Amino acid sequence: MHIDSRERMFIIGSIVLLVVFASAIAVSAFATGIQVPTPYQRVDPRIVATPGSYPGLGFGDPLDERLRELSPGKYEVYILAQTWAFTPNEVRVPAGSTVTFYLTSKDVQHGFRLDGTNVSMMVLPGEVSKLTATFDTPGTYNFVCHEYCGVAHHTMYGKLVVEP
Repeated sequence: MHIDSRERMFIIGSIVLLVVFASAIAVSAFATGIQVPTPYQRVDPRIVATPGSYPGLGFGDPLDERLRELSPGKYEVYILAQTWAFTPNEVRVPAGSTVTFYLTSKDVQHGFRLDGTNVSMMVLPGEVSKLTATFDTPGTYNFVCHEYCGVAHHTMYGKLVVEP
């Protein structure tokens, strides 16, 4: 089979570009520590916030108990997304802490993006999303819903305060 030389160069150039783009994505993903969040557990969104419905998961716990210190510098936080609010909407940890975020939704699809970090995930009803990050720099890290969830979507935010 005969292929015109210009067409052959176009095909070779296209393949080279695909390899370059795939390599750039792979290198940047490993260099920046991108984690792909996977469903940690399945829950019933109608009762997930009911105290005692899911032992071990803190979505039904009082607000002051949703941040748990597992060991010095290791924390886990249970955040419930529901129509236009994160609960709790403020979390405080000391600098140098490793925080594991557990999120789920009671109603519709939401998003969770922690500004200034690589923490970003979808929050779906019936699924618990899990992601871990370390916070060495003190400051305030705002988190927002980045999936449109209704008319007051723009009011859905909170903050992670990393204290010195």
